[in-house]
Amino acid sequence: MTFCQLNMTQQELLAIKQRFGIIGQSPLLNRDIEIAVQVAKTDLSVLITGESGVGKEHFPKIIHAYSARKHGPYFAVNCGAIPEGTIDSELFGHEKGAFTDAKNEHKGYFEIADGGTLFLDEVGELPLQTQVRLLRVLETGEYLRMGSSQVRKTNVRVVAATNLDMRQAIEDGRFREDLYYRLNTIEIRVPALRERKEDIPLLFRKFSTDFCNRYQMPPLSLNEEATRLLQESYWRGNIRQLKNVAEQIAVIELDHQINADTLRRYLPKEESQQGIVLRNPQRTQEKDYSHEIGILYNMVMQNKKDLEDLKTMLSHRESEIPVFRNTEQSTPIEITPSRDPEDILPVEEDSLRIDEGEKERIKRALELSGGNRKVAAEKVGLSERTLYRKIREYGL
Repeated sequence: MTFCQLNMTQQELLAIKQRFGIIGQSPLLNRDIEIAVQVAKTDLSVLITGESGVGKEHFPKIIHAYSARKHGPYFAVNCGAIPEGTIDSELFGHEKGAFTDAKNEHKGYFEIADGGTLFLDEVGELPLQTQVRLLRVLETGEYLRMGSSQVRKTNVRVVAATNLDMRQAIEDGRFREDLYYRLNTIEIRVPALRERKEDIPLLFRKFSTDFCNRYQMPPLSLNEEATRLLQESYWRGNIRQLKNVAEQIAVIELDHQINADTLRRYLPKEESQQGIVLRNPQRTQEKDYSHEIGILYNMVMQNKKDLEDLKTMLSHRESEIPVFRNTEQSTPIEITPSRDPEDILPVEEDSLRIDEGEKERIKRALELSGGNRKVAAEKVGLSERTLYRKIREYGL
């Protein structure tokens, strides 16, 4: 659906921004506000798209406030935060006994929001089964509570939002194409922060000023070079990341006259280098596996360390394996119940020889310790029990 240009006055736009806490003068942002106000007069479904952290949550409130439903209820539901097993109950309700913990009947959002607006945030995270139910209620206004066969009616205006690439989600089989077109009657695409560079200093000043006023700190001030760096950064986390950086600087820096070098310490390395924002737009659509590669590398290195530790431990334990001597060639080794459990291990023929080097080390340690077996054991790196056995074995 195409809308004509509203050409709202600056005073009208400013009033809306102040009411809903929106900061910025970007033409893209202004156009989104105009579309939200105009579509509010209808009952069409609206899909709000944009990256995480761009402020999509403001636009459903604008649509509700400027609609004929403004006196009705408004509910925002984060679909990604509700477990898959309970999302149907939360949206459509359930009857008593519908499942194990259903001790009472429960009204869903489509029932309690009747006559108002329901904002489904992160709608792309809905399970496929729930998507089928949602499509039905959007098309017919009808739904069923879980555990009930009674058809119920609702009159709810649905506004949805997502940060997913919905067409890719459809290709991957994670989202129904028919539901996408039903939700996407009107699309409002909220621009990323890097697309509205002129608003970045305004937002930074607002966040830092609010934080400094709250904790009675002097205001932050950016020089020209720092302001330019702020605008040239990529801001992958958008407004949420910018706010985080502003608050970190306000808390940590004693000198609130901020230059580029100071600001650079609070930005990811790739964002603090000029020119990094000139990225290939096709590359931004490709999945970045660097995080997964880093995890795998750390796992490999940890496994390598574990193997080295195991090897070291086994080398230390090897010297503690008991060695038996057969003093009479024709007499087999006799195992008696009085021996230690360690002494019943099978012995290879090569292990019957005496390690003369070890014997001399033990003999020397005993001499240096004055016959103190505990001290001698520490000197040769053996347990006191093993040393005692070897003393008997070597006839020391």
